[in-house]
Amino acid sequence: MSIASLGYIGVNSSKLDDWDGFATQLLGMQKVDQGGDMRLFRMDDRKQRLIVTGEGEENLAFMGWETNSAADLDALASRLENAGVAVTWHGPNLADARHVARLISFHDPDGNRLEAFCGPEIASDGFLSGRPISGFKTGSLGMGHVVLHVANVQGILHFYRDILGFNVTDYGQTPYPLYFFHVNGRHHSFAMVGSGRKGIHHFMVELLSLDDVGQGYDIAQGRDEGVAYSLGRHSNDHMLSFYTKTPSQFFVEYGWGAQVIDPQTWEPFETHEGPSTWGHERLHLPEDDPVRTKMREMRHATAQNGFRAADPKPNCAWLDSIVHNE
Repeated sequence: MSIASLGYIGVNSSKLDDWDGFATQLLGMQKVDQGGDMRLFRMDDRKQRLIVTGEGEENLAFMGWETNSAADLDALASRLENAGVAVTWHGPNLADARHVARLISFHDPDGNRLEAFCGPEIASDGFLSGRPISGFKTGSLGMGHVVLHVANVQGILHFYRDILGFNVTDYGQTPYPLYFFHVNGRHHSFAMVGSGRKGIHHFMVELLSLDDVGQGYDIAQGRDEGVAYSLGRHSNDHMLSFYTKTPSQFFVEYGWGAQVIDPQTWEPFETHEGPSTWGHERLHLPEDDPVRTKMREMRHATAQNGFRAADPKPNCAWLDSIVHNE
């Protein structure tokens, strides 16, 4: 596979000052740049992981996917072009702005912009979190994951699975289609929700300590619409997390304890328990909303069946390759 991890994401927003406080004071990222209508935030030794730009509507601007080498980037570009996908090679101006050596961009069938790159720049100074946290779980696992709304799952599945080479980890069909994809040991770096809509549902960052998540939960409860999904645990990746609403009105999942898989031996399968083992009450929806009601019913059925997620014990072979940037 040419793509190794999720390197960065970009968000369009006119609420740059709100993003400053959200990214640093709640998420614990480090603000490193304030140039004009752009904000950059660090999570580790990389010069940037989150980019917020004042252009366009409040939504995802782009996903930045990392390749391990220039040869891998060339191979990815060739594969895309052979599949009829238009690829743009960018010069040093945009590459320098992204703090990478080489950069291409292209679009998925729903019009989402993807960037792929090699040669990320490493900061000369250490990561300084915006609030006291233990750090983010990144390294070879990448920034985290992104989940998109898609208009038609089957129409876009071919692109991510067969052209980009993302591997299906697992999938569910109830109460709507959900597909999860891995590109390394992280259970999923990308997922799609067949909601019939387009745009970003959420991005996820994983913390090194459960207390980081719990204290973030306390902070979020003091913010207007700060808790969108209550604290809960997912049934597939075993992440213990809550969801908070961003200034751009989509969500961030803030979590700890997800399983690390072995991508060499993993076999995809269909799940039936629903997204969450417990919790994750969708507080942003009305009490009688059909989706909120259905998710609650599925969790109650899971409780009656005694379903349990495994304890967070990563696969040792992959654990050795993870870099913890504390």
